[in-house]
Amino acid sequence: MTAETQDPIHEARVWSDEHWTARVVKNEDDDGWAVAMYLDNGAEPALVGPWTMGRDKKNPKPLDPAAFNTLVKTAKEVIRRSEQQRHAELNKNVTVTVDGQRIRVALAIVPDEEGATATLRALDEFDAELACVPVPPTFKLNVDSAQAWIAAGFERPAR
Repeated sequence: MTAETQDPIHEARVWSDEHWTARVVKNEDDDGWAVAMYLDNGAEPALVGPWTMGRDKKNPKPLDPAAFNTLVKTAKEVIRRSEQQRHAELNKNVTVTVDGQRIRVALAIVPDEEGATATLRALDEFDAELACVPVPPTFKLNVDSAQAWIAAGFERPAR
């Protein structure tokens, strides 16, 4: 293992390899068990889900390599989908046709604790930039607003 990763742990209720750690915990809401997946010892789990009871119907089923690998795969998918959703929230685009020319208008929002910023870009059908202006992060991009911006000569929209 490298200095950035921890030593592997392979216990009945804690399993870790490289970047991921699975912890089986008592489900406070009922009599069952849950498993929490942590990435790089993060404070918050990337995934929490129910865990199977063992044969004695009191204790949890012990973790094993197959279960751990499935949990890692599932947690990675949850993170990937969350990142895709966040990207979609911050990056929007519409395509309009003006005077027979297809123009893609893209809005990119950059979140920041001190104040988000946003940029509105127009691209031709070959992705050559026609215009780029800063806009408020609250700018609502839709077909109408894109056409109005193009009709105004790509001037910076009013705040």
